[in-house]
Amino acid sequence: MSFELIFSAEAKEKLRELKYSRNLGKRYKAVLNALDKLSQNPRYPSLQTHEYESIFGPNGEKVFEAYAENNTPKAYRVFFYYGPDKNYLTIYTILPHP
Repeated sequence: MSFELIFSAEAKEKLRELKYSRNLGKRYKAVLNALDKLSQNPRYPSLQTHEYESIFGPNGEKVFEAYAENNTPKAYRVFFYYGPDKNYLTIYTILPHP
């Protein structure tokens, strides 16, 4: 089952920042790759998708974390939730791991 991706305003801004940052080109490509995998299968093994328990979507949705990078300082993560309808994922935000 494939999913259509919807981006929150914050996620759009974070993606734009990555795209136009001179030193984050490699990370931008990793995030795009993760988004592609998410749209095909949110449980794709390399994404290591898991529920993120400290934040919720705007209507109380469970938020999940997927890895865009791993074993890298400040590796990027994609946070998303299912919805607003069946076959949709909302990309909540895109952040480097602290």
